[in-house]
Amino acid sequence: MNKDIIQGHWHEIKGNLKQQWGKLTDDQITQMKGSYEELEGVLQKSYGYQKDEAKKEIDAFIKKNDWNE
Repeated sequence: MNKDIIQGHWHEIKGNLKQQWGKLTDDQITQMKGSYEELEGVLQKSYGYQKDEAKKEIDAFIKKNDWNE
């Protein structure tokens, strides 16, 4: 499940978040603390994604970086 992947690989993932989504601030990333829901919400707010679109973007990001378990 991608929620578990986000939490389990958080130290690796947080370094790549700004590369993928440059609008994210360091404060936003710090506040997420590995929460899939927080990441989803921040992407919706920062990029205007709908909930389903945010989920698809996160899933593609995880797959692209080969963090699947």
